[in-house]
Amino acid sequence: MPPKAAHPNLPEHIPDHIAIIMDGNGRWAKSRGLPRLAGHKAGTENLRRVIRGCVEFGIKYLTIYAFSTENWGRPADEVAGLMHIVEEVIDKELGELNKEGVQLRHIGHLDQLNPTLQKKVLLAVEMTKNNSRLILNIAFNYGGRDEILCAVKGILDDGIKSEQITPEVFSSYLFTNKTPDPDLIIRTSGEMRISNFLIWQSAYSEWYFTSTLWPDFDQEELRKALFVFSERDRRFGKVSSNQ
Repeated sequence: MPPKAAHPNLPEHIPDHIAIIMDGNGRWAKSRGLPRLAGHKAGTENLRRVIRGCVEFGIKYLTIYAFSTENWGRPADEVAGLMHIVEEVIDKELGELNKEGVQLRHIGHLDQLNPTLQKKVLLAVEMTKNNSRLILNIAFNYGGRDEILCAVKGILDDGIKSEQITPEVFSSYLFTNKTPDPDLIIRTSGEMRISNFLIWQSAYSEWYFTSTLWPDFDQEELRKALFVFSERDRRFGKVSSNQ
């Protein structure tokens, strides 16, 4: 049973773990006659608000899809700009996030990032490792299929026999092995696809799609998603609790 919400303007029960596909930065910028990177910067600023909302609302885990393994195919100047934004965020926000009790975890690969950015990500993870108010998983250079392939390779490398492989064993080889599966996955901007995100982990997640573009998805929009989630009857393949 999900925990009771402590906030008076929230439903009685809220999810432990929310994951978000933050979509619509480019369209947000285009609608304002701005370059795409301006949309990404606005999306990053909004992330700060959503993180604060999760802390305030008592969410325990937040996973954000920041950069996929396929995003390397975007124009080189956009990719370079995104990397610069990530560095800026770490430089400016790490101290405050640590002060707020947010633990940062990276899921995905670091090897394609420049050495300076790799060090900053690892520093952020190390600095916040003992925090527990909110666990923030940042999926950066991440892909769901790649994650599954890495898990299979890890199992083979460890010589685990086929009869020993259970869902629990397989999950322990995923990048998210220290995190429970998401209860609720939110995708902004009106698109309705999973885009190679948490393929294994989302088997019984509730999905919430909104036409709101990510830079405009504020705490009030998050609250709406939580109320919709509270009305879902999560059966996990079993008979409804209402029957």
